[in-house]
Amino acid sequence: METQELHRGRLIDHIQLVVKDLAASKKFYSAALKSLDVPMGGEGPGFFWFDEVFVSELESPASSMGKLTGRTHLAFQARDQKMVEAFYKATLEAGGKDNGAPGIRQYHPGYYAAFVIDPDGNNIEVVFHGPAKRSASSVKIEF
Repeated sequence: METQELHRGRLIDHIQLVVKDLAASKKFYSAALKSLDVPMGGEGPGFFWFDEVFVSELESPASSMGKLTGRTHLAFQARDQKMVEAFYKATLEAGGKDNGAPGIRQYHPGYYAAFVIDPDGNNIEVVFHGPAKRSASSVKIEF
């Protein structure tokens, strides 16, 4: 397995979640990614990845610490409110648990988000920041 292209330039380089049930996590995150129009990056023995997130089972060599990650808050960006709603519905249908239905939050004007608990208890958010202009979607690194 060799990564040929990465998208970087935001604050976080990557996140790794070590999970107890890789199949349940793959089902959950596949539904989440599909609703966000984000492709799965790939998979290897005991892990899969997308964008800057790596999800591995405890026994995988990718699980360098050899223990489950704790409760993590991970937030995805959505293009619009409709995408937030699609994410919420898809992840609940894929085994997620409600942790905050789609709606306006008071973090800043236009912050529209939903929260779902994944199969390992992580708080997964999707947010549309309202009418805002991005300087770039990401920095593309090719090898």
